[in-house]
Amino acid sequence: MLIPLLLTVSAAAQEVEAIDQADQGVAEVDEATEIGGGMASYYGNELAGNRTASGERFDPAQLTAAHRTLPFGSMVRVTNTSNGDSVVVRINDRGPFSHGRVIDVSHAAAREIGMHRSGTARVKLALLSDD
Repeated sequence: MLIPLLLTVSAAAQEVEAIDQADQGVAEVDEATEIGGGMASYYGNELAGNRTASGERFDPAQLTAAHRTLPFGSMVRVTNTSNGDSVVVRINDRGPFSHGRVIDVSHAAAREIGMHRSGTARVKLALLSDD
């Protein structure tokens, strides 16, 4: 009987916290549409300076990514499912071209979500709205 009561208190506490954050002017979470997921990899630093499919130069220090079909300029939240860390990247290239991969992120983005050592991670993707 304690478990339902604890869950109720927890939900109420979360509502109060959300109201407090709104009162303090904390920005609300961006509207996002889940667009699936899969395996992600990241671009190596050796590609720095090369032109991306959008025409800009690749900079490993920027939060950018390659996706096969999303329009250039799309903002995507990439969440590492193993640790819950997420990063918002801007699509500026096409790829990945490795079988089984859904997105290639920059080195900076890989560091943000804790995949820079392993090279790959299982991720969820969410397309952020333009609002």
